[in-house]
Amino acid sequence: MKWLSLSLSLLASCQAFAPSKSPLFTHTTTTTSTNTQLYQQNDYNVVFRTSTESDSFDSLKLGTARVHRYSDPNSGLDGDTEYIMWYHARDQSLNEAGKDLPPLSTGRIGRATSRNGLIWERDEVGSVDTDMTGVSMGLNTDSWWGFDTAHVGLGQVLMPMVGPAIRSEGGVYIMYYMGGSYEETQIGLYLEDEKRARVPEDAMIKGMKLKIGAAISQDGVTWGRVEGDDPSGACVVPYDAADGNVADVSMKAGIPEELYCGWPEVVVNPVAEEDQKKAAKDKKRDNFFMYYSTMLKDTKEKAIGYATSENGFAWTKQGIVLKPTPGTLDGAGCARCNVVKKATLDAEGFWKEDESGWIMFYEGVSSEDGKHRILAAESDDLESWRKIGLVLDVGESGESWDAKGVGSPHVIRLDDGFFRMYYTGESESGETAIGVAKTLDLSSWVREQAELSFAFE
Repeated sequence: MKWLSLSLSLLASCQAFAPSKSPLFTHTTTTTSTNTQLYQQNDYNVVFRTSTESDSFDSLKLGTARVHRYSDPNSGLDGDTEYIMWYHARDQSLNEAGKDLPPLSTGRIGRATSRNGLIWERDEVGSVDTDMTGVSMGLNTDSWWGFDTAHVGLGQVLMPMVGPAIRSEGGVYIMYYMGGSYEETQIGLYLEDEKRARVPEDAMIKGMKLKIGAAISQDGVTWGRVEGDDPSGACVVPYDAADGNVADVSMKAGIPEELYCGWPEVVVNPVAEEDQKKAAKDKKRDNFFMYYSTMLKDTKEKAIGYATSENGFAWTKQGIVLKPTPGTLDGAGCARCNVVKKATLDAEGFWKEDESGWIMFYEGVSSEDGKHRILAAESDDLESWRKIGLVLDVGESGESWDAKGVGSPHVIRLDDGFFRMYYTGESESGETAIGVAKTLDLSSWVREQAELSFAFE
């Protein structure tokens, strides 16, 4: 229908990385048999691309990537390091007429591995119990009432650890993700007055009322959903005063109404060594902090809210921590964040963490040009945040693979004292990929050369 096409195009102008399908040429990497797309010739820092296999779940768009790096203490090899990437992506089938889903990169969640964090090999098999080959976490096909039956997207993965970079045996991975169902909501709810006036009142969209869920895994490949307190199975839902289940939502007084909750970033609140016994007995301690992207119902602002938890599964909403600042690079919205501990590498080669220093990298949307950029804020307590400003801009040239937008940052530490950021970028023609940047001080980021070998067709 014409009104639906118009409505989706208006909604796409408010979202990050709308779909496109026009690669310039293709290549294959030396590490996987699956073709991937090369969009621009100056994409030296790209490490992961959409698949060129049309039936692959990640053939249309790439979204958030989360990378873990760890050493295997049982390998017997010095410096035996492995990287694991989880990412969400979409194929064309989710954009078919009749599905009426929002123009996002969400769809299903996949997995890839690497030895250096730059050259990646897709897991082309995936989990045996998902709805599509090569998928690690797919759509919920077991519960028709579930919040995640139409599309899912990645938030964060917490890895079982015995140290800063050593994986523990027998531990459990926890994945926080968001999902949407085929429940309909009015498109006008998500649009500002000027755009809403151009959309019929009865124009509807499905899967936009995102909710957050959790899943667990023993191997990081096959995941089991954890039923949350919400009837849909979610553990964090948008606060809607008109919702009959609102009484079951644990939250601080004065929380603004929200239209969706997505892109969860979960941080473990550390305990000082001398306080560990006391903290273990404190059932009210906020051991986990979750930062999530939302849109405020009354103001239509894209903001970042937060919730806290004692056990990582039952959450209490605490309010909004970041809102747009008019006239700045985040004047049109704040979203999709990653929170890391400030740290430096000491003379002996060990990372020394700042006792109270945290930095949040987030995606800011400019009110001037509408482009998405990566900005930063800092905090001493995980609750109050001070904006720092721009840390990674869009590509300098219109020819750049990430000229239209950069976002969904994720930062890890390396052995040489550098930090590496993985981020999603979009070209002016709409193609998406995952790139890397590096820094020593968490503020001055430069795009990193990715060592890839190409065979052009």
